[in-house]
Amino acid sequence: QVQLVESGGGVVQPGGTLRLSCALSGSNLDYYSVGWFRQDPGKEREGISCIGDSDAETFSTDSVKGRFSISRDNAKNMIYLHMNSLKPEDTADYYCGAAKLTVQVMCAMPKWVDYWGRGTQVTVSS
Repeated sequence: QVQLVESGGGVVQPGGTLRLSCALSGSNLDYYSVGWFRQDPGKEREGISCIGDSDAETFSTDSVKGRFSISRDNAKNMIYLHMNSLKPEDTADYYCGAAKLTVQVMCAMPKWVDYWGRGTQVTVSS
């Protein structure tokens, strides 16, 4: 069983930055890839950035590549999403999820993610 708790969301102006945090707890955490996903009301959840259990592998979708980066601190059981150059279209609820999947598969297939946090809201608006 894995528990995830997101934090760090808020309201930011276009062009601004935010750092989201995801705290993991549970057993055998080292074997799980963790990803950040986002969802607008009425839309499907999409994977945006995922990281492997050893943080050697990362994957980001084209929509955030070059602006967002994911990092992992296994000593603290924390996953971070560093968001730069935020755009209004980045407004969404952001979730972290965990699963024993490759980073590419995890980001592409949110339906296969085993564990989810409750999410944190990000609003990009002037």
